[in-house]
Amino acid sequence: MSEQPNLNERSQNILKATIERYIATAEPVGSKAIADQCKLKVSSATIRNIMGRLETAGLLYQPHTSAGRVPSDFGYRIYVDRLLIPDENIGKKLAVSLHQQLPGKRASLKALLQRATKILAALSGYIALITFPQNPTDTLRHIQLVRVSSGQIMSIIVTDSYHTESILIESASLKNQEMDEETISGELQLLSNFLNQKLKGLTLSEIAVLNWGEIEQEFAHYTDILNILSQELSRNLKPTSYAPIVIHGIAEVLHQPEFSQINQVQTLLYLLEEKQEQLAPVIFSFAEDATVELGKQSTPSFGSKAKKKVTIKIGSENSLEPMQTCTLVSANYYQDDIPVGSVGVIGPTRMLYENAIALVETTADYLSEAFSH
Repeated sequence: MSEQPNLNERSQNILKATIERYIATAEPVGSKAIADQCKLKVSSATIRNIMGRLETAGLLYQPHTSAGRVPSDFGYRIYVDRLLIPDENIGKKLAVSLHQQLPGKRASLKALLQRATKILAALSGYIALITFPQNPTDTLRHIQLVRVSSGQIMSIIVTDSYHTESILIESASLKNQEMDEETISGELQLLSNFLNQKLKGLTLSEIAVLNWGEIEQEFAHYTDILNILSQELSRNLKPTSYAPIVIHGIAEVLHQPEFSQINQVQTLLYLLEEKQEQLAPVIFSFAEDATVELGKQSTPSFGSKAKKKVTIKIGSENSLEPMQTCTLVSANYYQDDIPVGSVGVIGPTRMLYENAIALVETTADYLSEAFSH
């Protein structure tokens, strides 16, 4: 992702106004429209110059020479990261709607997820997706750390199903320690024993959200190894298969002008209907990343708690090609603080982000409450 530019208040206001008008109209935005909308007490010429600078910075572009400007993926990213102000009332209204419309406690899991997905699709106007809860039954059976060179360790992990992973870890601290081979091997064995005592029997999802503070305090001089190991465990020890995805709202979103090209629609539909094994890990992951907090720059989470994380992948930030003209907004739902599934919406990058974020987050919170009780 490109480095975020420094924008003064006037440039931020004009970028925000341009994006919000384009979201509302789906038409390229000119300087006169911004002058009428923003009431900035500056001329259309001044606004046009600022829009030109925003274009040079890669935040806007002109689809045609004589047209107004539209936001780029990077422009939307700046908007989401720094300019968007969340509306808590949207989430509160959805919470009431969910409690009123969703089936009672005696309803089946399938009925609950089907109904929740329909409500989310209807209220957002986008494609709504909810994964069935993942059942990560694999637990850690054994872990062994072995030195393979002066600055490298091999971590060998075995699960209770005898699935084995080998992770090579580069360690500056190990390379710099002035200890003989026997002493280092002894310390690595102690660390392996300690990790087995702490981690053995835990599910992979429990390890992914584990607080490693106690372990790092016990072996402070191997903090870099433990940091890499915790990241690699989350990244490598994923389920080999994914639960089904409930999908609603395809017909509604196809009315959006961005989906007028039949080839684009076909590839997206093929992904949603035939390639869910590719889509599932994009929507749901034990180790969430690419998260943002509204109104703040370079912040690792959306909201104050892990459960409040919302992941937003805009256009080219999506790894799957059929989604690279779309935005995915997703959030995990939890059972007793362990992520078991995810809620998401897919729509055009010209998305009403404020609504989509609140709707996804509230639905995830509702399902977390339902599954935890």
